[in-house]
Amino acid sequence: MVNWTTYPSLVPLLAVLISLAAVPLIILSARRPNLREFWTIAAGVGKLALVLSLLPPLLEHRVAVLNLGEIVPGVQLAFKADALGVFFALIASFLWILTSFYSIGYVRGLKEHKQTRYFAYFAVCLSSTIGIAFSANLATFIIFYEILTIATYPLVIHKETEEAIKAGRKYLAYTLTAGVFLIAAATWTYLLVGKLDFIPGGLLKNTPFEPKTAVILFSLFLFGVGVKAAIMPLHSWLPTAMAAPTPVSALPHAVAVVKSGVFGVIRIGEFVFGPQLLRRYHLDYLLLTTAGVTIIIASFLALKEDNLKRRLAYSTVAHLSYIVMGVGLISSPALLGSLLHLAFHATMKITLFFCAGAIYVHLHKEKVSELDGIGQVMPWTMGAFTVGSIGLVGLPPVNGWLSKWCLGWGSV
Repeated sequence: MVNWTTYPSLVPLLAVLISLAAVPLIILSARRPNLREFWTIAAGVGKLALVLSLLPPLLEHRVAVLNLGEIVPGVQLAFKADALGVFFALIASFLWILTSFYSIGYVRGLKEHKQTRYFAYFAVCLSSTIGIAFSANLATFIIFYEILTIATYPLVIHKETEEAIKAGRKYLAYTLTAGVFLIAAATWTYLLVGKLDFIPGGLLKNTPFEPKTAVILFSLFLFGVGVKAAIMPLHSWLPTAMAAPTPVSALPHAVAVVKSGVFGVIRIGEFVFGPQLLRRYHLDYLLLTTAGVTIIIASFLALKEDNLKRRLAYSTVAHLSYIVMGVGLISSPALLGSLLHLAFHATMKITLFFCAGAIYVHLHKEKVSELDGIGQVMPWTMGAFTVGSIGLVGLPPVNGWLSKWCLGWGSV
């Protein structure tokens, strides 16, 4: 058994703050687009460097921690850069840089309005995502989880069309309601054990429960994180949010919102309840049933969807539940597959959305039925789309086959 030690460090906080510090610089550079976008890229590179600096101590089984003060007795506003958090932060910070470069070409190519607002809120979203990754307890997690909800709204309504405004309202209705359930679940947990720390094996693992109580509490948590994880029937905000520009679509699908949702499922399953409690009260069946239903129904909905971005959205709904399923299987190979799919799906889906955006910028086409012969017009783009699609299917040698192999191994 590995003995982990902790050491005080400002790095987790700095990783959160660096892109927030870029926001006023981005706003002040509104009339100088090159400088504005320099701040965006510089903050992204700085964030990735800070996250990478946490790796060497982590490989020596040393975890960076930082306590900023007590919120309520026994609950700190605190950061902890454990292995899971650093893994998620690496995915988000690396893909943010790629998305930022892509966004520059996209918004300039379409001469998008309010580009400064776009880049400013983009930075806030990534700060909150890193805050989620490094949260040491449920209280800190909820704070950044809700900041992410609010900061994503201006991006969803960026086009300010009637469709975009409706999508934004639906997004807020779903995610803010989920936040209420998450706060209620965390409050109940605090009343049970007097703390909210994420503990490997489960904060609640030694807490005696009535079976009905365990199911209700877990259901509250699952609703709280399940909306962003797009578990059916909590998913419908996600396809609707495709009214946003393509880089924004890539942001929730690959980098921030939905990945924070499934990251939350992993935190709740492994660090709040723990595998033993999930199995004891058959909560694993609840996860497996919801995941299985979501995978099958979302896949059929994707097949009949003609709008390319909405088809990719339903594909995301299905693939997120592969990650949820890995938690519910309660086996080491399945959890490994779940974590790998968290990373690999991000790379595959961001590729597919980038391709969809390139098609729209160059040809102004959004429907699958309009794409006959597009491989001859945009061979490199569609070549990349093919590679991403093969990965989603789970065929070697693209990375998606490895995560699905581990999930299948865990199922067996």
